[in-house]
Amino acid sequence: MKKAFVFLCLIFVAKIVSAQTYAEKLGYPKDAKVLILHIDDVGMSYDSNEGAIKAMESGVANSLSLMMPCPWIPAFMKYLKAHPETDAGLHLTLTSEWENYRWGPLSGKPAVPGLVDKEGAMWPSVRATATNASADEIEKEIRAQLDRSRTMGWEPTHLDTHMGTVFARKDYLERYLKVAMEEKIPVMFPGGHNSMILQTEKDAGLTIEMTTAVGKQLWASGLPVLDDLHNVSYGWGCPEGKPNCTDAELQTYKTQKYIETITNLKPGLTMVIMHCTWPTEVFKHISGSGTVRKGDAMVMMDPAFKKYLEDNKIILTTWREVGKRRKGL
Repeated sequence: MKKAFVFLCLIFVAKIVSAQTYAEKLGYPKDAKVLILHIDDVGMSYDSNEGAIKAMESGVANSLSLMMPCPWIPAFMKYLKAHPETDAGLHLTLTSEWENYRWGPLSGKPAVPGLVDKEGAMWPSVRATATNASADEIEKEIRAQLDRSRTMGWEPTHLDTHMGTVFARKDYLERYLKVAMEEKIPVMFPGGHNSMILQTEKDAGLTIEMTTAVGKQLWASGLPVLDDLHNVSYGWGCPEGKPNCTDAELQTYKTQKYIETITNLKPGLTMVIMHCTWPTEVFKHISGSGTVRKGDAMVMMDPAFKKYLEDNKIILTTWREVGKRRKGL
């Protein structure tokens, strides 16, 4: 009996190990690490736009998403019109977190009063949004942001979420997925083995049973699915003990951290989230995160990082590409 139990366990483990990744389903090589090097928060500020452009044109970053309620969207839309091949989705924005630099919902307060705080802006935290806004209001604002993109002449390559707000409540997540499937737009959701995201986001309420079920639902609807999500770089500033590090020290340290974590990724399609910004003297009045964000941009432009990707045969792809592959199946 004991031998039979051990044998069944070995079969179960073998099935897990040999399970086909979504990357493989999309036609990428078996056991390959396939990365989308993705920049959040584009359009938030002039500095955010400049960092994204540098990280993509002078570096290896290859995807980004736009904060449609923010003031520097028009400038970046001009960039997109001049560079229509850019992989650019919507960073669905349902919060306004900075103290002195704020934005409101595109839907307007009368349509979504639960999304608006006493300053007339969106709530500054995910918790406040989840406490005050209904799922109907969340869906209205998601659709308003999609509508603005299309009004400005841009069809987004994908949808994702600012500050993870759509994961705050089950009904929010359902509306996020609903819009994506109805509009046939690829959507950021880790529905595969999730080896990293389940380890690093233990408080997000995600379980492998839930994420696997959603992944199957998205795939069945004709959309591509992520195997995993790398969302840890926002915690990497200067090396410990050097709060005022030089740019060279910042770049070296953050490149090392990226390499360490990507080395530990399992095969499959993984979206690597970063916040590439090139801070001017103004950015410090928006956010204290300038060093972290500049470091992300510098990693993308670091020859050592590019060499690591090439030496380890890591495949870079985009949301545009995986969307095309899924349609072709």
